[in-house]
Amino acid sequence: MDVKVSEVANLPTKYGEFKIQCFAQGCKEHLVMIKEPLGATPVVRVHSECLTGDALGSKKCDCGEQLDYALHYISQKGGMLIYLRQEGRNIGLLNKVNAYALQDRGYDTITANHQLGFAADERTYEMVEFILGFYGIDKIKLLTNNPNKIESLKGVEIVERIPIIIAPNPHNKEYLRIKKEKMGHLLD
Repeated sequence: MDVKVSEVANLPTKYGEFKIQCFAQGCKEHLVMIKEPLGATPVVRVHSECLTGDALGSKKCDCGEQLDYALHYISQKGGMLIYLRQEGRNIGLLNKVNAYALQDRGYDTITANHQLGFAADERTYEMVEFILGFYGIDKIKLLTNNPNKIESLKGVEIVERIPIIIAPNPHNKEYLRIKKEKMGHLLD
């Protein structure tokens, strides 16, 4: 895998002091935030980019709230956030906005993706394996509700799954139901 790795830098945030490092793979630049101590089996959140939720506060999803929860949790316990540049379940921002428009017409997130010619979830996790290997990490406690992340991560032992439960709002209630019922997300 052809990956360029940045230097390590300090990043003071509203969650506390972190170290950051960037991993560039082609035109995608993924970010790692580390709160020490990592420990022998660090807490890890693998978070896929969601501009609308993470930066703009969209209520159509729970992504921004999951990111906020994960950074609070990691700031207290130590660990690592891997921020993958896989916008819109890896269909890109333009297609995500088109999927939003289809959702406005009554399609759920999965059927909207299918209407645009995509699978329900186009994300991959090889970069996570590369990053964990770069740091010499072979066991983690994974902050996730997504069973596909658990199944997709090879070469690392997941010793514990830590759930991220976000209360639904009127705008994402159906979105969360679809994640649970059609994608198997562990939301209880």
